[in-house]
Amino acid sequence: MKIGLAADHGGRELKGRLKAYLEESGHDVKDFGAYETYPDDDYPDYVVPMARAVASGERERGIAVCASGVGASIAANKVPGARAALIVDAFSARQGVEDDDMNIICLGGSVVGYSLARDLVDIFLKARFKAEERFVRRLSKIARLEER
Repeated sequence: MKIGLAADHGGRELKGRLKAYLEESGHDVKDFGAYETYPDDDYPDYVVPMARAVASGERERGIAVCASGVGASIAANKVPGARAALIVDAFSARQGVEDDDMNIICLGGSVVGYSLARDLVDIFLKARFKAEERFVRRLSKIARLEER
C-alpha cells in the first residue's frame, strides 16, 4: 500500500519506528518529514502536504504524528478529501475506516507507545470502507461542506 507519513518534533521518533516497520512489511512509504528534531517546528508544515497527497490519491492512506495527535488531526482535516482522526484504541482504528472512510490515522507520540501504535496502524491499514448507503450519504454531506 502507498502510505504517507508526517510528524513534527513531538512525533518524529515514533514516525521513524513506524516507517521502518511499514517498509519491512512491504509498503511503499513516503516520508513528508520532519527528518530532524527541531523543537520549534510546526506540524502543519509536514501534515498538510501529506494530507494533500492522500486526498489526491497519490498516497492511499496517511499516518500523522505529533505529541498528542490532536494538532495533526486538526491540520489534516483542513484539507478537502482528507478524513483524519486521533486514534487511541483498536475499535476506532477499524470502525473509522469501515464506517467513515478515514484515510489518515493520527497518533500522539507522547501518548501511545510503539507497540500500541504499530497495532493501531495495522488495524487501520487492513480495514476497508463498507460503502453502505448510510455511510456514503454521510460522507456526501461532509463533501458538500468542503465545497463551500
